[in-house]
Amino acid sequence: MNPLIPPGVYPPQEDTSLLAAALSEEPLPPDARVLDVGTGSGALALEAARRGAEVTAVDVSWRAVCAVWVNARRSRLPVRVRRGDLFAPVRGQRFDLILANPPYVPAPDGRGVPRGRARNWDGGHDGRLVVDRICREAPRLLRPGGVLLMVHSALNDPDRTLAQLRAAGLKAAVTRSSRIAFGPVLSARAEWLRHRGLLGPSEEKEELVVVRAELPD
Repeated sequence: MNPLIPPGVYPPQEDTSLLAAALSEEPLPPDARVLDVGTGSGALALEAARRGAEVTAVDVSWRAVCAVWVNARRSRLPVRVRRGDLFAPVRGQRFDLILANPPYVPAPDGRGVPRGRARNWDGGHDGRLVVDRICREAPRLLRPGGVLLMVHSALNDPDRTLAQLRAAGLKAAVTRSSRIAFGPVLSARAEWLRHRGLLGPSEEKEELVVVRAELPD
């Protein structure tokens, strides 16, 4: 069954597949509590629900929230859907697993908060507008032994992500990576990224990484 993906909602792409592969290798305890933040059409939330997890999916977009609600019911999977900014709808809750596919493409005019469809990919001037927030806020939402799985681009300085998560007391490492051809957004910004020294002169592929961070028991 094809999922409902309304206009303006982030569809499953290569970063979704890379994170789904990491999810498939993650052991989940019985009745694990899973949070999919920035869920988009809900592909990862549904994958976790198929494994018997108690899943909460969050997105700031009303269209995404509606899409997940419909897709979960069409698939006959129990997913709790909440609208809000990142972790705001689940303050005070704790999870065994947090899944995050944040917007991470550096934006030339990335000083302000992205609007409309650009919220799906624009990550601020360095691509870390939301990535840094997840590094700061996610550790407080993990149960002991809980895991954060986050995908972003190598353009966003994965070492900085690891350093932030380790400073918060988590064991963090890059566990998966994949090189993919530039999509339309990155292609349009390639010259600007080269000017900033983030891309080589002949570089035509982007490296995606999955960061796994675990809160010790």
